[in-house]
Amino acid sequence: MVVSQLNHEKATITERRRFLSLMAQSVGLSALGGLVWTGYIEEAKASPLILRPPGALYENDFMRLCIKCGQCVEACPYDTLRLAVPGENKPLGTPFFIPREVPCHMCTDIPCVPVCPTGALNKSSVSSIKEGEEKLDIFKAKMGLAVVDTESCIAFWGIQCDACYRACPVMDSAIKLEYRRNTRTGKHAYLIPIVSSDTCTGCGLCERACVTEKAAIHVLPNEVAQGKLGAHYIKGWEKADEKRLENVSQEVTTHTKRSEKKVEDYLNSGEDLFK
Repeated sequence: MVVSQLNHEKATITERRRFLSLMAQSVGLSALGGLVWTGYIEEAKASPLILRPPGALYENDFMRLCIKCGQCVEACPYDTLRLAVPGENKPLGTPFFIPREVPCHMCTDIPCVPVCPTGALNKSSVSSIKEGEEKLDIFKAKMGLAVVDTESCIAFWGIQCDACYRACPVMDSAIKLEYRRNTRTGKHAYLIPIVSSDTCTGCGLCERACVTEKAAIHVLPNEVAQGKLGAHYIKGWEKADEKRLENVSQEVTTHTKRSEKKVEDYLNSGEDLFK
């Protein structure tokens, strides 16, 4: 009778301990899971310098529509595209590429775009109207913009190098070579790579081809690489842009001592300085 009672108490204590142990483990795992998930959320909200596939919408719209299905990655024949994983400090599960490792090879059929089920990769943005029909045109892509580091680019040292120029699929348009006299030697010429934002697709083939240890030309997202003029600047040499002046008020809103004078009087007021 006594032995039976002791066994019952022992079983009760064992079950109680097991329950408390499971509770403690559950709390610990929940806390750990919460910390890990918080880390992932913070990583997912990070806004790094990330290059998206051809046809990608602006980042906010892209993130809203991308369902992280990976179909664009699967469709890429060159393994250019990757899906971001934990630890890469990029929005998790979203497609991106690193030009120095594997650039975009400018497929004419752009297989990564048509397979996108949500429109995060916009087919129309990489299409042109030809013979009355919308057809894919990889040269319309704006994945980023190549930027040259003039201090690291050996062409700016006077060493002849045209690796980025030769690698560019839009040669003599996206990248041109500008001849400049080398005043240091007086005998040679510089061949300077100049990038055009109008035709650069951001494919990164130039970055991959660069001969320096760390690429002296690198592709950045357009919104990072480019400045913004502001609507108050007018390109007077372009008729279409100059038309913006037609509806602009000619009323002078800023009054200073200079504005009280006529233009001729103001310009000639410092003529004594040139005697």
